[in-house]
Amino acid sequence: MKILGIGNALVDVIARLEDESFLNGFSLQKGGMEMIDAPTKRQLHEAMKDMKQTLASGGSTSNTIHGLARLGAETGFIGKVSHDAMGDFFRQDMLNSHITPHLLYSDIDTGIATTLMTPDAERTFATYLGAAATMVPEEISRDVLSQYDYIHVEGYLIFNRELILTVCRMAKECGLRVSMDMASYNIVAQNRDFIRELLHNYVDVIFANEEEARAYTGKEEEEALDVLAEECEVAVVKLGKRGSLVKIDGETTFIPPMDAPCIDTNGAGDIYAAGFLYGLLNNYDAAKSGHIATLLATEMIQTVGAKLSDRQWDKIRKEIL
Repeated sequence: MKILGIGNALVDVIARLEDESFLNGFSLQKGGMEMIDAPTKRQLHEAMKDMKQTLASGGSTSNTIHGLARLGAETGFIGKVSHDAMGDFFRQDMLNSHITPHLLYSDIDTGIATTLMTPDAERTFATYLGAAATMVPEEISRDVLSQYDYIHVEGYLIFNRELILTVCRMAKECGLRVSMDMASYNIVAQNRDFIRELLHNYVDVIFANEEEARAYTGKEEEEALDVLAEECEVAVVKLGKRGSLVKIDGETTFIPPMDAPCIDTNGAGDIYAAGFLYGLLNNYDAAKSGHIATLLATEMIQTVGAKLSDRQWDKIRKEIL
């Protein structure tokens, strides 16, 4: 089975700072996340040009699709970039990972998620959405969707209601199963009624962490899972270091955590979704799908950044394939 992702196409740029003075020069609050405009993004990266930087294609759905591709699934990705160096990098990174890029193009700069790490390992984020935010419903191709069996949608697209509705409607018309990650508890709290419409009418597989599940249902853990499972065929509530809960066909399964030191949680939820969806694509049961998801997330929290190394993927494939 083949799976397509759609989301914000961003290039992750990670740089290590010698001290906090660089943050102060751009009025960035240490440990925070700020949205920045194009001029600020250009000034920021001009000031960073002599720093050692790590680049990777990013965005929530992109991270999930990368994980699925590394596990061996047939994958594709829809996102919007520019004909600039970062857009070229994004496309090539997809191709290198054996992901079919169905990219749209804008005259606006490719989006960049800049991560600035101080010596104490604290991360400060400056995000420029750029071209990613200009995707419109008219650009979604039925021909592309019809090539796949699943589509995974990131909750951040809820800011563009017409787009996410068009994607979900078209996907169901083409016979795809729809998977969605709730993305952020504040997005859920602000868009509860709209999310209920999506879950009730279109979404087959829903991923939420405990805060997002609480924001949507007003309930805790297993009760929240029950509410989500009334709307979707497959409901997953992630409990962080306490494991996760899955409900499929009326049966609840507890997925135990794995013990590991946590260095960086960036990308852990995205890679968890990759592991679980890989299980669904292969008709594994909830316990096995959840085990793969937890294994991937456990590796991710021991890694700086949102991508695992080739060595880590070799280790994971030996354990599960």
